[in-house]
Amino acid sequence: MNQYDAIIIGTGAGGGTLAYKLAQSGKSILILERGDYIPREKENWDTEEVFIKGRYKAKENWTDKKGKVFHPGIHYCVGGNTKVYGAALLRMREADFKELKHAGGVSPAWPIEYNDLAKYYLEAEQLYAVHGERGSDPSEPKEQAPYPYSPLPHEDRIQKLNEDLIELGLKPFALPIGLNQDQKNTEAPYVLDRFDGFPDPTELKADAHVNAIKKIIDLPNVTLVTNALVERLETDSTGGRISKVIVKNGDQEVTYQGDVVAVCCGAINSAALLLRSKNEHHPNGLANSTDLVGRNYMAHNNSAMLAISNNPNPSKFGKTLGLNDFYFGDEKFEFPMGHIQMLGKSDAVMYKEDAPSFAPGLTLEYLAKHSLDFWMTSEDLPDPDNRVTLDDSGNIQLHYTENNLEGHKQLKKKLKWILEHVGCKTHLLPNNLYLGKKIPIAGTAHQCGTIRFGYDPHTSVLNPMCQAHEVENLYVVDGSFFPSSSAVNPGLTIMAMACRVGEYLNNNILV
Repeated sequence: MNQYDAIIIGTGAGGGTLAYKLAQSGKSILILERGDYIPREKENWDTEEVFIKGRYKAKENWTDKKGKVFHPGIHYCVGGNTKVYGAALLRMREADFKELKHAGGVSPAWPIEYNDLAKYYLEAEQLYAVHGERGSDPSEPKEQAPYPYSPLPHEDRIQKLNEDLIELGLKPFALPIGLNQDQKNTEAPYVLDRFDGFPDPTELKADAHVNAIKKIIDLPNVTLVTNALVERLETDSTGGRISKVIVKNGDQEVTYQGDVVAVCCGAINSAALLLRSKNEHHPNGLANSTDLVGRNYMAHNNSAMLAISNNPNPSKFGKTLGLNDFYFGDEKFEFPMGHIQMLGKSDAVMYKEDAPSFAPGLTLEYLAKHSLDFWMTSEDLPDPDNRVTLDDSGNIQLHYTENNLEGHKQLKKKLKWILEHVGCKTHLLPNNLYLGKKIPIAGTAHQCGTIRFGYDPHTSVLNPMCQAHEVENLYVVDGSFFPSSSAVNPGLTIMAMACRVGEYLNNNILV
């Protein structure tokens, strides 16, 4: 039997950050990762390999609510999905923590307030080397401390866009980006390139592998086991504590024990693990007497918009600008619309499958040379019928029906109007390359909500410290705990919560 003080399952935004925090306790920490390291190779930035061939995506299929098979945009590796995220690290707005009325319904309040996470947001921004300009975003929460690093400068074409937006009376802001300073060579300049969807062989992108796991991996109290698929969690005779973590490592089955077990597999796989772990004390799945595990899955209403500018866009790294003027609506639409940010610069290969439908007569090279690439995120609402289940073979089924689409529709209209007034022609770009397949089912980058937290054990699975109501030593620290999705990337909020839970465990449990 392998005994540890704490076992962390997963190495992404939640698991990697939590591991970094718990490693400071000096207690024995086991980190289990079902994947391996992504190799640093030329294919990391090869669009054909990454987007068309899916070189780094999980080699598995799921089914939707109708039984249709799809290939999810999910990655099993050290660092999890942060290895391919865009590293845009924004805080949720203060109002996002409260009940919020939308055109399509009500977004529920969280059991904590913004101030409960404020200092942990600061800590996460420091750990993930966030570059930004405090106060430039008109909707951001108040914070006295500056970002750890100054904002990334706009390249010339994006700077011109920034000026044009200001002339329209808008308030574009410096998008907060996690970027490691170049410590290896202080003489030669570095040029930023692909973040969105790509692993970064330069390790300038601040991800959970480079900024968390890599910093603790050589500590004597930390053990990382890769290619370790956690098949199930077993409880003791009372059902109140996890007694065994059963892992498949190659052809071997290995059993581990931990005083604390933190499930950080991502909202979909964390729910699936709890459902797979049903037993006589938990016949509906671990910690699932309320039948809430797997329910209320959210992933945002996301769209990309490709704007074909009259002027070329030679930018290599365009992901430096954001726009939140319509986050909570405007004078014509009183409900929240959402967030706009620049995407990483696209290339001709990314358009290959969609070009006939949206760009007749234009060459792919022309599109790539003249495009400005935008990403829009709006809030989807929790729906108990949007859920993760398992089929008879234990494979993942993801049930999802879009909702609250009117705000997103209005946001698209706003962006199109803006672009028409800054000298662009607009074309909708179906987002089935950036995230792998058609949204929303396969686009799982913003997954959250399947194991929600709250004070009432009848309406939540976890307490406000992400500890299971029904299983004393079980914590879930990833996007699962979200009661609502807000309209910003969930990454920084997951990281901040991991810092909060880690501090609690270090001070109260691992003592």
